[in-house]
Amino acid sequence: MRIIVAAVGKLKRGPEQELAERYRERAIKSGRVLGVRSLEVIEIAESRARDAARRMLEESIALATVIPKGAATVLLDPRGEAVDSGGFAGQLRVWNDAARDTVFVIGGPDGLAPTLYDQADLRLAFGPLTWPHQLVRIMLLEQIYRAVTILVGHPYHRD
Repeated sequence: MRIIVAAVGKLKRGPEQELAERYRERAIKSGRVLGVRSLEVIEIAESRARDAARRMLEESIALATVIPKGAATVLLDPRGEAVDSGGFAGQLRVWNDAARDTVFVIGGPDGLAPTLYDQADLRLAFGPLTWPHQLVRIMLLEQIYRAVTILVGHPYHRD
């Protein structure tokens, strides 16, 4: 399985980028046993359109172009489903067992176009709070790493 995190915006050099990269590398290393071939982060440039609706549309079109055909698509959405780490790992296992690539989509500040919501397999929330996009990316990569370690049988402190 190939995992892609597609996000609007770029992480600047510094501690956030270093932490995100650390979790990405850990997930790849731990996931090899499961058949995780790669965990790629694709950064989409923020739209410069003046109108919020136009920005959302342009960013959503750019995000849609990086989603492979047949991939499981997960949108990060504050109105989405809040799942625990075990449930997240279980869903990742389903997609891995089905040999589906999995794409996690992090939109820009203006949100995502309805067409992306229509094709999503899951809308995932990290709670009702508003999080900076940089932190969402780090939290997502940490949860992917945690899910992989759960799936390979690493002791999980909540069991």
